[in-house]
Amino acid sequence: METTPAASPDAAPDPGHEAQIKKLVADVEQTSPAQAVQLLLEQSDQIIAEVLLALNHSLALKTLARFKKDRKKAILAALPAARGEQWTLNLHYPMNTVGRLMEKPVGIFAPDVTVKQAVEQLRKMVKEAFITYGYVTDQQGKLRGVLVMRDVLLASPSQRVSEIMLKDPFSLAPRMSVQDAIRGVWNKHFPVYPVCDEEGKLIGLARGYALFEEQNTRISAQAGAMVGVEEGDRLSTPWFRSFKFRHPWLQINLLTAFLAAAVVGTFEETIGKVVVLAAFLPVLAGQSGNTGCQALAVALRGLTLGDLKKDKEQFLLTKEAWLGFLNGTFVGVVAALGMYAYAAFQNHPQAPMLAFVVFLAMVGSCVISGIFGAFVPITLKKFNFDPATASSIFVTTATDVASMGLFLTLATWLVL
Repeated sequence: METTPAASPDAAPDPGHEAQIKKLVADVEQTSPAQAVQLLLEQSDQIIAEVLLALNHSLALKTLARFKKDRKKAILAALPAARGEQWTLNLHYPMNTVGRLMEKPVGIFAPDVTVKQAVEQLRKMVKEAFITYGYVTDQQGKLRGVLVMRDVLLASPSQRVSEIMLKDPFSLAPRMSVQDAIRGVWNKHFPVYPVCDEEGKLIGLARGYALFEEQNTRISAQAGAMVGVEEGDRLSTPWFRSFKFRHPWLQINLLTAFLAAAVVGTFEETIGKVVVLAAFLPVLAGQSGNTGCQALAVALRGLTLGDLKKDKEQFLLTKEAWLGFLNGTFVGVVAALGMYAYAAFQNHPQAPMLAFVVFLAMVGSCVISGIFGAFVPITLKKFNFDPATASSIFVTTATDVASMGLFLTLATWLVL
């Protein structure tokens, strides 16, 4: 982490320029990276570089990544050399990986450096960078150990750093997803983690707060992703961009609603003969939909926190099926009593059988909904999609089709 070049002592600061940078930084922080690019597009490469340097590391890279190739190259050239080189490396790694968040490694020492020499070097290093740990690397740049400042302070000046370093240190890989990295560091709570490539060479540092900030951002976007709201759709997003983000998913939702309507249409004759069935279709759909969404929420939480591993998937499906059965049974009793009272009030001769149909349909649809609520995010994850992406739309479609189809099928078999 290096400082930006200092201004010439003879050059007076330009209040107008500073105010412009501060305003642009504030505006960018309140928008998504896509909108930030539109805000900065007309600015010079130098101004864009200054704005990016003032931003959070993650947001700066997300914004920079959205510029076109030639403009991105020009902006990188306008940055301080060390920062430009580091960000160029960062951009080689996919979004939401440790490589995107890592900073330039600092506080690096050779194994044969003495503690006295290391301290002298540190006095110079801390003037240009914030150093938490020291890192001992060999001639090939491979990480051999980590220096804790307390150990450096208490060691004999003549000792070599290789004698006091922590050997075989924990490190992250640049292509590791942020989610996997969070799982790996969950019980460590170090302020900084070294990042090493496949050969074990130290190529960067990932700060703990940056990892958790990135994960929190993803979690905050999860609720919106479940119903087709993109991460970039924020309060300050212009209405036409929000429309562009949301409308395609609403069209998909409409198509899935047609599927549920088609199921109901198949039983038009049944509904025509037993009109009271129509009054309970929303009841079945609402209860089963809520059951599915509860299972979905638990599955997403498990995937996010790393609790849901491959060997736990079958357990989750079985658990949600059992919970669906229990919830469906107790809710089904109440729903059946409601159907009996309603049908009896309508003087329907088969009121008891209609109540039994509601009970069976409620139990069956809640079981199916629980299974689907867990199955959808697991399946999306297996195909390398974000498990939250429009998962609520898929789950509610499945629960609507299952509940209405089961209810009307049972009514056709047992009542008519």
